[in-house]
Amino acid sequence: MQTGLIIEAAQQYVTAQYKNHPHPQLVYHNLEHTRQVVAAAEQIAAHYRLEDTDLLVVYIAAWFHDLGYLLGEAKTHEEKGAELAQNFLIVQQVPPDIQQQVSNCIMATKMPQDPHNLLEQIVCDADLFNLGTRDFRARTKLLHREMEMTHGKEIPGAVWTEGSLRLLEEQHYHTAYCKALLQQQKEANIEWLKEKLEKQLDKAKKKHRQEAEAAVVAAGKKGAREEAVFAIAEKFAEEEPKKKKEKELKEPKPGRGVETMFRTTSTNHIRLSSMADSKAHIMISVNSIIVSVILGVLFRRLEDYPNLIIPAVLFLLTGVVTIIFSVLATRPNVNAGRFTRDDIDKKKTNLLFFGNFHKMSLEDYTWGMTEMMKDNDYVYASMIQDIYHLGVVLGKKYKQLRIAYNIFMFGLIISVLAFLIAALFFPVKN
Repeated sequence: MQTGLIIEAAQQYVTAQYKNHPHPQLVYHNLEHTRQVVAAAEQIAAHYRLEDTDLLVVYIAAWFHDLGYLLGEAKTHEEKGAELAQNFLIVQQVPPDIQQQVSNCIMATKMPQDPHNLLEQIVCDADLFNLGTRDFRARTKLLHREMEMTHGKEIPGAVWTEGSLRLLEEQHYHTAYCKALLQQQKEANIEWLKEKLEKQLDKAKKKHRQEAEAAVVAAGKKGAREEAVFAIAEKFAEEEPKKKKEKELKEPKPGRGVETMFRTTSTNHIRLSSMADSKAHIMISVNSIIVSVILGVLFRRLEDYPNLIIPAVLFLLTGVVTIIFSVLATRPNVNAGRFTRDDIDKKKTNLLFFGNFHKMSLEDYTWGMTEMMKDNDYVYASMIQDIYHLGVVLGKKYKQLRIAYNIFMFGLIISVLAFLIAALFFPVKN
């Protein structure tokens, strides 16, 4: 099976369909968008170094994933795209299992996306690749225009912006590659949408206020003033959900940067703790071997080599003391493991640390966590405590570990020097 020729044939087929069936209303879901998705799929697939067969699946799915907009209906464009892809692959004599994989990849792009393997994840991320790029602002305008033309009605800017914001907040990339590459720009796009929505809502309120004033001034008969006021009140009632959204946007919330800071700091602390444990394990293993050798071999020969008694004892003490401090560095310390409802009410306990709840029942712990989650300040205070105590434990670990390494280093030097002195200046006389 010549995958390169099949991919080229797919490109020619899809390109011909767009040229033979022009659709002026599809200003977003057009050939340009398809090519962008294919390019994104190629970029992601290159990172994962896919086999030729997997590349074929990804490329064909990318070329056909939105062809249903052109040759079918928008609501069922994934199904139509999968059908068209399967018909094409049958003509190309592609095995049925590959046909099914292509169909699955196309169907995985149906919102909300639900990929089940790497190939489906790549196609899904390629489809929404622009959400995490600088090109998003221009692309969302095209999609807005397309939706208005295909639905035959105007979509207010604030409504569209709010929908776009919800999409970006709920959407997440599936491949680790796209998460690392696109997440930062995607968050910048979210902030841009929030600012834009706030301006649009302010503009809408100002417009309605001007309409109200004009209606009241124009009222020239008895009762007209009241009618105008009621009419404007109805308009404001329609805008109430938007006002609530605006209020939510203005409420101070911890930014994504703060959440990232907590996550990164905790991860770094855990990684450092793991490194300390590994270092301590190395010291324990090495010195255990040294102590075993000294006790098992050297001490048996001290009668024959009495001049080595002092160096051997120094070496033995070095190993034993190093092991002691290494064990102290890794020795766990567990708290009482209980908390009371009063502790939760007064925010005295940190439920993110197992030492504070390991003896509690699941029911009590669930209640405590539920109460904590109701209070954002309590949640963030607990996270701060967790990071602080992790840091304190790390400080003790690394301090004891440093002592262990220093004892081992200097003890090893002194012991070797003692062996040399004993061998050179106090040789055993036969």
